[in-house]
Amino acid sequence: MQSKITGGDTTLLFTAKVLNKYNVKFYRCNDTGFIQTEEPYWLDDAYSSAITKLDVGLPHRNVFLSDALSKILIKHFNYRGTFLDYAGGYGLFTRLMRDKGFNFYSTDKYCQNLFAEYFDLKDLQPNTTFELTTAFEVFEHLANPLTDIKAILAFADNLIFSTELQPENINVVDDWSYFSTETGQHIAFYNEASLKAIADKLGYRFYTDGKFLHLFTKTSFHYNPLAPVRDSFLLRKAKKYIKKAERKAGTPDSLLMTDWKYIKDKLNRK
Repeated sequence: MQSKITGGDTTLLFTAKVLNKYNVKFYRCNDTGFIQTEEPYWLDDAYSSAITKLDVGLPHRNVFLSDALSKILIKHFNYRGTFLDYAGGYGLFTRLMRDKGFNFYSTDKYCQNLFAEYFDLKDLQPNTTFELTTAFEVFEHLANPLTDIKAILAFADNLIFSTELQPENINVVDDWSYFSTETGQHIAFYNEASLKAIADKLGYRFYTDGKFLHLFTKTSFHYNPLAPVRDSFLLRKAKKYIKKAERKAGTPDSLLMTDWKYIKDKLNRK
């Protein structure tokens, strides 16, 4: 099987039971270490429910990401811009970010937007310009990573996304819970080399926290905006400087009440 990242050769890594009934082959790209399944013929079965029942970490993950992203947007991007959460599921992340004052919208062709209704991509003008797109826990679901990621990048020059990076020494499916064979929805598994290869192919710069959170961007930062913060003396001084700069620049006001009035007006017009 050819690698979906490089088009080069792969090596059969193992065969595992998916959805407790399909014997599925997993292959590793010889050039980058990217892991992919054979062509995922079982996806209709896997997506009988868009959000798997095993994703009990969904609320906590969205709260964590909303806190983390708020800091990143204020420090490194135009936080007063318009943002899009791609494959945003129930719209929970968009709702949390709007509550924090960021003008976020959601889109997901497979899942109903429950928490951020009226703040969906379809509610915007077609020529809306986005400062940044987010795509959390999406990449591992992509059957055609290069094509699908290119489509996501069409929305903005900056894309922050999450996907767990491979641990070392994977030999059997039980070596990593992220394979999530019980759900059948995870079919693509990345390391830093494979994400860098994708960024290079698509003409983007790549930054990562080395574990979970990653950035494709057209901007050349002279530092890593996603680098984990260490508690050294110099970085403590840097934190104080950043906090001072944030106080001076201000932070966005919550859009919660503004959105409430907007939605109320919408409903009254029906």
